[in-house]
Amino acid sequence: MRDSLAEEELIPTWVDGRLAPMGKMAVHRAGLRHKAVSVFVTDGNRVLIQRRALSKYHTPGLWANTCCTHPRWDEDPADCAVRRLREELGITRLFPAFADRVEYRADVGGGLTEHEVVDIFVAEVTPAMTLQPNADEVAEVAWVDLYDLSADTARNPAKYTPWLRIYMAEHMGRIFGAAVR
Repeated sequence: MRDSLAEEELIPTWVDGRLAPMGKMAVHRAGLRHKAVSVFVTDGNRVLIQRRALSKYHTPGLWANTCCTHPRWDEDPADCAVRRLREELGITRLFPAFADRVEYRADVGGGLTEHEVVDIFVAEVTPAMTLQPNADEVAEVAWVDLYDLSADTARNPAKYTPWLRIYMAEHMGRIFGAAVR
């Protein structure tokens, strides 16, 4: 697996109202609006979350959704979701469905800002599926109850990435739909 900073990735970024390929780190340093993908793998009301590897360039060691990334320039968001499930967690033959698109802006530390327009995907599975987390990306994984996760992100925000806290506080119904009663 390649390290996310081994090469400067070009990600779709809005410049003067149009999408253009820009280097990921430059985008984050300037806080520019850019495309992103987030995936939630669920089993009923349970969701698979990951704790980010301590070597990550921002928010290391914090809990996040199943996986997330930036699509490469000219990469379809659905293809990106499938790619990232494979790269981060070793999940193959899973094709998550588009759930919604949300936008957020958050300081992620180290002088970096995420200003993302995120295509969110959800896939329903069983927790018995095989996971092979990439240690360069993921420190650990856990299956948690969706409602417990929502409550804990509010009670203990320092444990979670800014985007997961935003998803749970502002977009839970839009992301999980019928699962949220």
